[in-house]
Amino acid sequence: MLTSLTLQNFALINHHELSLIDGFNVITGETGAGKSLLLDALSLCIGGRADTSMVRHGKDNADIYAQFEFSFDNGSASSHNATTGDAVSQWFATHDREFEGEVLIRRQLSSNGRSKAWLNGVPVSLTELKELGSMLVNIHSQHAQQALLKPSFVVEWLDSIAGLQPLANQTEQAYRAYLKLKRQAEEIAAKEAHRNDRIELLSSQLADISPLLAVDYEQVEAEHDELSNLEALMLEASHAVQLLDNDSDDPDTMELLGKAIRLCENQSEVSPTFSQASESLYLAQQHVSEAVGLLADYAEQQLPDPERLEELNALISLGHRLSRKHGLPAINLVEEAKVWKDELDNLMNQPTSEALEAQIKSAWEVFTAVATELSEARQQIAPSISEKLVSQLQPLALPNARCEFVFTERAKEHYNAQGKDDIELMFSANVGMPMQPLYKIASGGELSRMALVMQVLLATQSHQSNDTSINTPVDDTEPMLVFDEVDVGISGGTAQVVGELLRQLGAYRQLLAITHQAQVAAQAHQHILVQKNHDNAEGQTSSEIEVLEGDAQVDELARMSGGVNITEVTREHARSLLADVSR
Repeated sequence: MLTSLTLQNFALINHHELSLIDGFNVITGETGAGKSLLLDALSLCIGGRADTSMVRHGKDNADIYAQFEFSFDNGSASSHNATTGDAVSQWFATHDREFEGEVLIRRQLSSNGRSKAWLNGVPVSLTELKELGSMLVNIHSQHAQQALLKPSFVVEWLDSIAGLQPLANQTEQAYRAYLKLKRQAEEIAAKEAHRNDRIELLSSQLADISPLLAVDYEQVEAEHDELSNLEALMLEASHAVQLLDNDSDDPDTMELLGKAIRLCENQSEVSPTFSQASESLYLAQQHVSEAVGLLADYAEQQLPDPERLEELNALISLGHRLSRKHGLPAINLVEEAKVWKDELDNLMNQPTSEALEAQIKSAWEVFTAVATELSEARQQIAPSISEKLVSQLQPLALPNARCEFVFTERAKEHYNAQGKDDIELMFSANVGMPMQPLYKIASGGELSRMALVMQVLLATQSHQSNDTSINTPVDDTEPMLVFDEVDVGISGGTAQVVGELLRQLGAYRQLLAITHQAQVAAQAHQHILVQKNHDNAEGQTSSEIEVLEGDAQVDELARMSGGVNITEVTREHARSLLADVSR
């Protein structure tokens, strides 16, 4: 609920803080007094476009403050169940802002054309302000009412007043699920040609390199090097054996070690050094003997198997070819093959468009079933809803008004999240004239009255079990409603009915409306007067704002009824209007 609106150096208003109450708040004043300034200020606080002309002449800045409060079950934002409070709380959480049940918006306009905004003391962008503002205030001007009657609004309104929102939400969710699967299949189909080419390439590469994957390539290289040089290596081993241990007259290592061991053993009793040296030489003799055995065996082995050498040559040649082909050393190709295998497995495990067809078909069947159920429910209740519209419109100077909801089933490929039907609200205000879509034939005054009736019906339908007295607590589960001259083009008894409707709506929703009709203003729970003051300390014309009660309210209603000259007759008429409300 909007609790206060403060304006500082805003257009004709020097400074004023306006407190608003639950229910129906009305704004009156002579033409040009500045009534619309309050709506302009409120619009700025919910992200409206700024204009330098809104800054009071001679001032650098204009400031507007709007304070909103929400009621909760136990005073905490986490436990309340108010729809608007929930949405606002969620919005604050999404934007990492703290929310404790109060929203204070400040909008500052500068004469240089700049504009700033703060939310609970923290800077906020206009985009964010518009998002939040749409949850707080719903402004109905002559132009805004045109938007209200778009086909999508008609469908949403019908679902709301008929209590079909759960089924409508289910329909939308089912459609979104179907659409998601369909788009996924389309994306997969678009990529399938590339996917298949990639699978073929990876499979070919892995098949090409598979012989290398079956062996240890480093060992293959080492074995190939050895066998390719085996004859030379055998000769070297034989020569080494001759140096270490031979039967010729030339001294060899084993003989020399034997002599050294004997010398050391002869002196081991004289010095422990010789004893230690003897042990080391003996170990060396053993190692040399083992080396001789290994080298002798190596020198005497058979020449390599030609088939094995050919096999190794083939593997080495393959490694070189693949190395040139892929630009990687052959040894690294084995690691790269693991990457290829992982990619291939991932591609092979991806669903195909054909595999999704069954899921898409099932999702479509679920959607069409719930959409059909929704369509039947809408068509069943629509006649009674149109009757309610007519019964409320006829007293508003539309005695011949007729309304009807027309359902036209779309082609299946044009079903959407709202269901299977196009739904139009048909309207005729004149006898003998056929009904046509409301947005095509209704005048601005007719649209404003239709919008008002739709809002009243929606509010009373959702609170039909509540007490409808003026003391009924205003519901803050919906945005505040603002009507800009909703009573345009009407007067007399029609204005009286409009006022009664606004008061009736004010029992459930906070309202702020501008009116020129005394019959409408008299029905308000709070009457706000805007008037010009030409005689002030600044020497500038200013707009003054005053909440009227008692005789002041009677005088304003008398002025609205009888013009400039207020007489006792017009005052008595004003008192009778207020008396009618109290009754």
